[in-house]
Amino acid sequence: MSQIDDQALHALKTAFCYMPKANDVNEFDHPGRVDQILSDIDTVREVLLVHGVDPDEVADEIHPDLANNSSY
Repeated sequence: MSQIDDQALHALKTAFCYMPKANDVNEFDHPGRVDQILSDIDTVREVLLVHGVDPDEVADEIHPDLANNSSY
């Protein structure tokens, strides 16, 4: 896969922060679209991973003021 520039990667990280979490996607809220939404979430996660970004850490990086301040 080709590399993306820093600005595009930052935009992808920001967009990922606003995507629903996979465990929040359900038929009630997204009728008939669950499989597509889960596929889209997986695609974005994969692109982040390919570019050395841990998707589970993105929100804390993009919004450090909302980050969990764990001390363990």
